[in-house]
Order: sequence, then structure tokens, then C-alpha cells
Amino acid sequence: MWQGTVALRPGRLIYTGQVGVAHRHRHAAVQLVLATDEPVRLRDEAGTGRQARAAVIPSGAEHEMVGGSSGLLAWIDADGLLGQTLTARVRRTGLPVDSVAAWAAAAQPLLDNGLPVDGTPIGLLDQILSELADADTPDQVPLHPALRHAVAALPTMLDHTVHLGQLAAAVGISASRLGHLFSDELGLPFRAYVRWARLQRAIDHARQGSTLTDAAHAAGFADSAHLTRVCHEMFGLAPSLLARAVHWHEPVPEMG
Repeated sequence: MWQGTVALRPGRLIYTGQVGVAHRHRHAAVQLVLATDEPVRLRDEAGTGRQARAAVIPSGAEHEMVGGSSGLLAWIDADGLLGQTLTARVRRTGLPVDSVAAWAAAAQPLLDNGLPVDGTPIGLLDQILSELADADTPDQVPLHPALRHAVAALPTMLDHTVHLGQLAAAVGISASRLGHLFSDELGLPFRAYVRWARLQRAIDHARQGSTLTDAAHAAGFADSAHLTRVCHEMFGLAPSLLARAVHWHEPVPEMG
């Protein structure tokens, strides 16, 4: 049974709590698995199963998971800097990237250095990512003023198609420059950032009692089926589960 706490931030969805069963599926995000007591059982597309306390599962890798323990799961945007860093770690194991052996090997530093057990979902994930990130991953720096204004303005545009040029004009910067700022300073391409912003808006509306159809329209999705499809593609989860079946760490803020 899934019972826990969820937090959503640009480029990442974090779950902490009781880990249930996830039948065979694949998703667009890179998934980080960390069991804080008993191991979970992972199975890859070839049918190979393994008990693991930590794993990094690349985007598009078919897998299933049987939990029963407490832990942390995180879905990281595969197109962003963190997602690329985690995927590179799986590749560097020298094992087939779609194998459970590679997923466990990629997360081995977490076991070697001790598992974080206390803190908020976001704080725990930050600790984990600091263990797995490359040494040359840049530290976070204050956002460029134009990017900060763009992030603040974006939520007002989500019920329609969002064009990079339109947003750039609103903050007084060229579209190419703004696109580079999203990738360089936020670690997410513009289109990926908008996708996460739409998901966050839709889930927030559903949490407040809106139907999935109304929540989908408020976030710029065509309908509830479109929203559900994107949620499944990104996380392997239904939006109804994210909206109502778990506790949220805090009210979902607008991104920025």
C-alpha cells in the first residue's frame, strides 16, 4: 500500500513513506529508489529480479517494483542537468543500462556513505543528489533577473499554449537568451519546465477539489485523458493518486 508524503518542485517529484507495488511500467523521468529499512524487489525487462536498497532507473527502462518497506522515491526530469547526471552514472557502471544490476550499481555510493533518514522530502533528496552528483556539477547561483521574472510570469500563461518568444518579450529579453537561461540556471529546457509547471498546476487544482477535467483545462491540457496520459508517461502514476491518495508536504506553490 502506498501511504506517504509527496512534494513537487521544478523537474522533480519526491515521495517518502510506505512503498507499495508498481507493476511493470516505464516512464519518461529518471527514477531514484531508496529503501530506508527493508530492501525493495526490482525486476527489469529481461525478468531479472534483485533485492535493492538503492537504485537509479533510467528514463524509458521497463521495470516493476514490490515494496513493503519505507523509503524515498524521486522522479527527475530526464532532460534536465540532474537527470542527465544520474543517467550518466548508470552508463558508467559498464553494465547494460536496462538491467537491474546497473541500476543498483549506480546508487552504490548512497550505501557506502550512509543513507540519509531524517528531514523533509526535498531536504532528503538534496542530500541524496549531492552524494550522486558529479563533482563538476555547478552550484546553484542566484537567478538572472529576467529569468526570475519569467518564472514568476509563467503561471499566468498556463491555460493556453506558452511560447518562449511570448514569455521573452514579456520580460524584455531575446527568446534565445531566455532559452539558454532556463537550461543553464534552472537545469531544465524551457519546454520541460513548462511541462512540470502544467503538472503542478493541474495537481494543485485537483487537490483543491476540482474535477480532473477542470484541473486539466486550468493547466493547459486538452482534457483529463491528456493529463492522465502525461502523468503516466512521466511518473507511471495516475493524477488522482497524486492529488488525493497521499499527503502533501506543504501546499503546492506556483513554480519560482
